[in-house]
Amino acid sequence: MTVSSAPGKVYLFGEHAVVYGEPAVPCAIERRATVSVEVRDDSRVRVTAPDLSLDGFTVEYGGDGDGRPDVNVAKGLVEAGIAYVDAAVEQARDAADAPDAGFDVTVESAIPLGAGLGSSAAVVVAGIDAATRELGHPLSPEELAERAYRAEYDVQDGQASRADTFCCAVGGAVRVEGDDCRRIDAPNLPFVVGFDGGAGDTGKLVAGVRELREEYGFAADTVESIGDLVRHGESVLADADPAAEPTDELLAELGRLMDFDHGLLEALGVSSRTLDNMVWAAREAGAHGAKLTGAGGGGCIVALDETPETETALRYTAECQDVFRAELAPDGVRVEEE
Repeated sequence: MTVSSAPGKVYLFGEHAVVYGEPAVPCAIERRATVSVEVRDDSRVRVTAPDLSLDGFTVEYGGDGDGRPDVNVAKGLVEAGIAYVDAAVEQARDAADAPDAGFDVTVESAIPLGAGLGSSAAVVVAGIDAATRELGHPLSPEELAERAYRAEYDVQDGQASRADTFCCAVGGAVRVEGDDCRRIDAPNLPFVVGFDGGAGDTGKLVAGVRELREEYGFAADTVESIGDLVRHGESVLADADPAAEPTDELLAELGRLMDFDHGLLEALGVSSRTLDNMVWAAREAGAHGAKLTGAGGGGCIVALDETPETETALRYTAECQDVFRAELAPDGVRVEEE
């Protein structure tokens, strides 16, 4: 059996605009998805996923039918739960040239699902890594990122960007612009994450931005403004010492940019009342800045605050169901057991 894990992520800046070739800066965080894979002696796939729905599920499929699970629950619900694992399996089979390989797969995740923290990317990256290693064909982090991107692209009907999967594969802070993906230096920023317990519909939100962008020139300008903001944020990070504690001046400037980014995303219609209320609770508690992270519509916000004040404020905010600190994860995908 092989066990691999990959981190989640928050966006410092750039979500949604990255879909249109603008740059984005996601940062890996020490909340991980762990995938265990063991090769079977047949071509079937058995997926045990205690964290992929409220009650979890176990399904087995493949080999003797249409390749989809035969279980007594709504087909759409099951497919939503296993789609990313399924895509990871197919990418691993292709990479190892083992089209008939079967697997027992167990997924465990400390990353809230659908909350904008890269849960699907982490599952796919860790799943491909564990499966290819189990088949004796390990891949580099860059190869994993590419295959994980292909998997997400297929599942999300062509609406995925490389940002999440690259960040989860290589760790740290990364800069993504189109096909250009690379790590960048960044200090260990004091992230605080608030979660409203919900999840936005990524496809619907991305489509909504696309419609606005196509209908209104000022909406297209807003997307470009997010890209300009990201470029300025990169220059701010480039002047910082990644080995030192972040200075007040650095945090203040990054926070201002985060606030600005949230306003632009709100103008594009991807925020929500719960996210806005958590953002304002963080700001009023003294956070340097706060914004939604991910697709929006529900899920998580990320704030910068080295004090306990934002955590305390969010715990007493009605819309916030969970709050936690999120250290920058220097490692991307890693082997936990082999």
